[in-house]
Parts: sequence; structure tokens; C-alpha cells
Amino acid sequence: MSSASSTTSGAAKPTSTRANPANKWEAAADWTDGRLGIYSLAKANLRKIFPDHWSFMLGEICLYSFVIIILTGVYLTLFFKPSMAEVVYNGSYVPLKGIGMSEAYASTVNISFEVRGGLLIRQIHHWAALVFVAAMLVHMMRVFFTGAFRKPREINWVFGFLLLVLGMFDGFFGYSLPDDLLSGTGIRFMEGAILAVPLVGTYIQMFLYGGEFPGTDIIPRFFTIHVLLIPGIMLGLLVAHLILVFYHKHTQWAGPGKTEKNVVGMPLMPVYMAKAGGFFFLVFGIIAAISAIASINPIWAYGPYRPDQVSTDAQPDWYMGFSEGLIRVMPGWEISLWGHTLNLGVFVPLMIFPLVLVAIAVYPFIEGWITGDKREHHILDRPRNAPVRTALGAAWISLYLVLLIGGGNDLFATHFHLSLNSITYFVRAGFFVVPVVTFIVTKRWCLGLQRRDKEKVLHGRETGVIKRLPHGEFVEVHAQLPQKELFKLTAHEQNQPVQLPAQTDENGVAAKAGVFTRTRAKLSRGFYGEGSQIPKPTAEEHHEITSGHGHH
Repeated sequence: MSSASSTTSGAAKPTSTRANPANKWEAAADWTDGRLGIYSLAKANLRKIFPDHWSFMLGEICLYSFVIIILTGVYLTLFFKPSMAEVVYNGSYVPLKGIGMSEAYASTVNISFEVRGGLLIRQIHHWAALVFVAAMLVHMMRVFFTGAFRKPREINWVFGFLLLVLGMFDGFFGYSLPDDLLSGTGIRFMEGAILAVPLVGTYIQMFLYGGEFPGTDIIPRFFTIHVLLIPGIMLGLLVAHLILVFYHKHTQWAGPGKTEKNVVGMPLMPVYMAKAGGFFFLVFGIIAAISAIASINPIWAYGPYRPDQVSTDAQPDWYMGFSEGLIRVMPGWEISLWGHTLNLGVFVPLMIFPLVLVAIAVYPFIEGWITGDKREHHILDRPRNAPVRTALGAAWISLYLVLLIGGGNDLFATHFHLSLNSITYFVRAGFFVVPVVTFIVTKRWCLGLQRRDKEKVLHGRETGVIKRLPHGEFVEVHAQLPQKELFKLTAHEQNQPVQLPAQTDENGVAAKAGVFTRTRAKLSRGFYGEGSQIPKPTAEEHHEITSGHGHH
């Protein structure tokens, strides 16, 4: 009896999903699943639904370009020597033969001309870094303009923002490693900006540079930061970002059958994985093709870094043009206090740059506080239906472009035969004027598009067919929109501004609102007040017009 009971108990807990696995691979899979629980985990997640819209591929481009950076970076580290030791070049590139240089520069030249495929891998690495930062910026713009950062995704917005900032700085450290004349100029520029910071500037400079510029520790320290520190942090943030995307589920555009509680699309396996895999190779192929055709950072043309020289047309990668422009157009003001000089021409831009970045990072929390909206949002906004937010984003982009012109003022002057001073004055004025004008124009543009949508809902679309009425009037025949289009144009919410509390309580005692409450109410009226959104058509208005006399 005891033996039978034991046998029954053993049969109730099979070690395999099949009595007899079909082959050794299935047996190995069953063995692994019995110890790790992979099957149950995969079953719960591999059928996860993903919406199908081209704009969601922007995040995939970020991920794939990051993978390409890691793969090519590992290959380059096998040949790169992060050392400032002096050597004499005797490689195959004749113009540099016999010239003294650092081991870092010599090894980079050798990678370009001696290592099989080295130049192509170098260029793929650099182009992938540019695509990575560009894709992250555009991806964040898509998230911003559609309101995808709202609850519950505020933390994920911060993770994405940190990935963008770390990607920018890791790119700077990366193109500083070859120790050529161009990157050396950038490092010197960075040192001057750091030293302009009161009190802690010299300590930061010693931490990064290891001593007086140019020193011997710059490249080894930058190499550690570029290869280990920042990529490690970014990898952790990327994993956290993807986990939250999985946990919160994807946002989706409004449409029939789509609600805040479901996701309409295709499953992760096999449809989405097949498309994602193909898209990875497409991104890799395009970056590789660009790298094979378009040269980038030809360090052999600049020569090794020398402290007494500055390369002409020295420009950082485009994503650092914002900070470069701030410093180039700032007047060279200085103030002296208690025997110390504060270089405002460098310090003020150095403070504006992080303040702008912080404003971007905390924007979801600011908008949530202004609007008082604490609901979860999984349906995206059309940018035109959030005029103030869209106008703020457009104003920031215009400011970035203006400062990008300032960062390349010498190139604009030489290529377009303009005065360098005129460009600088234009950028100084544009810093204050262009974002304001862009905000006003964009907001009015969004309101105009809202009016057009309302007109289309109520009167239908224009057909181009002209009809003459019995009394002689000529009118254009309008066709009613299909239900899917009507849903799309009317699915957005009509949020109301936050109202100030009553000025007296239930006992008639004055209860004056505080400064923060009044400020919040005023900002909320700016977001959702009468001049910031067009009332969408109601079902009653649509029925009255479409069924009444005189509809064409």
C-alpha cells in the first residue's frame, strides 16, 4: 500500500511536459523548463500585443543602433591603445610617417589603415552613435507631442531622458579618444567650460583630466568612462525602460475598438518578432551602407593633437551644437568679486544648458500638476488637440536650431559669405524672439487644424462636385465621412481648466487662495482655456446638420 501510494505521488509531478520527448532538443528544453520555469514565463509574455504604427519603430531604431554600437565597440577595443605615451609613427599612411604622436592616435590610424575592416567598423561605430542620439531625440519628440509621457509613464520618460543625455556625453568622450587635433580642440573647450564653474570647477577638472591640460591621464580616463561607466549605466536604464514598456503596455492611436483598457495590434510571437528581426538587419544594413559611402571623422587628415594648434572649422557632433552655440554667442562678460574672477561668458551658458535639460526631464510632472490630471492614459493625443504642449515643443526645437546656427557660425559665414558678427547678433536676438514667434504660430496652426476637423465632421469632406440649386445658387457637394474617420476626429477629450476654490468657506469666512494655487489655475487656463482649444462637435450638432434642410 505504501509502495502504491508512493508511485501515485511520483506520477502526479512529472519531470517532463511529455511522457517521451520527441528528440534530444525537446528533452533539453523540458529539463531547462523544469528548473527555470521558462515555458510558463514565455507563455505569459510571447503573445503580448503590440500596436502596428510606423512611429513606434523609432524606439526600435534606438535599440538596434545601441546594439550596433556595442558590437562594433567591442571589436575596436581589441586594437585601440588608450595611452598618451609618445611614439613615432611608421605605419602605411605616408603623410604621417616620422611624426611624433600618442599611442592612442597611432593605434586609431592603424585601425583605419592596417586592421582588416577596421576603417569600416570605425565608421559604423561613429555613424551608429549619431543615429542612436538622433533616433532617441525623435523618439522623445514623438512621445512628447502625443502625450505618451503621461501617467503611468512619467518614470519611463525620465529613463529615456537619461539615456539621451548619457548618449550625448558618451559620444563626446568617444570622439575624444583618438587624440587628433579636432578632438583635442573639443577637450580643450570642455576644460575651459569646467574651469568656469565656481568652487568645484578645478576639482572636476582634476577628476576628469588627472592634472594640467593636456596631461597624460586624459585618454585612459576618458576610455574607462566611455567603455565601462556610461555604457553600463545606459544598459541598466535600457533594461528598466523596456521592462516598464512591457509592464505598462504600449500606447496606441485612437480608433474604433481601441480603449484605455486594451491594446489592438499583433502578438509578439511570431508576427512582431519576425518584423523586428527583419527591421534590425535593415537598420544595420543602412548604417553600414552609409558608413561605406560617407566618410566621418577622418583623423588622419587632422593630424595628432598639439596644444599650440587649433583645427579650422572645428565642430562637435550635431547633438553638442546646442551647448557650443550658447558659448559662442554669449558676450565675453566677466565680474570680479573678492579677488576672484567669474567668467560669465562661459558660466552663464554652462548653467542654461543643464537647466534646459532639467526642464525637459521634469515636464511630465509639471504638466500633471498644472492640469490636475491623475488618470492613466494609454490613448495618444493628436498633436493638434494639445496646442499649448505642441507649441512648447516646437518652440524648443526652434531654439535648438537657432543655437545650432550659433555653434556653426564660422561655417555659415564662410559658406554663405555672411558676416560672422551679423550671424552672432542674429542668434542673440533669435534666442529670445524665435521661440516666442514659433510658439504663437504653432498654437494658431493647431487651432486652425482643430477648426478644420470640426468643419469636416459637421459638413463632410469636399468632393469637388459643383451642383446648381433650383433657385440658381451653385454649391459644392459634401460627402459624409466614414464612421472610422468621424471617430478619429472626435475621440479626443475636452479637458477643462482647474478652477480656483471658492473665496469664502461655508461659514462666510474669506479663504484666499495661495500663490501656487493661483499660479496653477492661471497656467491651467493657458492649457485648456477658451483660447487654447476649439470645442469639438457634439452628436446633437452632427445629427442636426446632417438631417436638416440645406445640407449638401
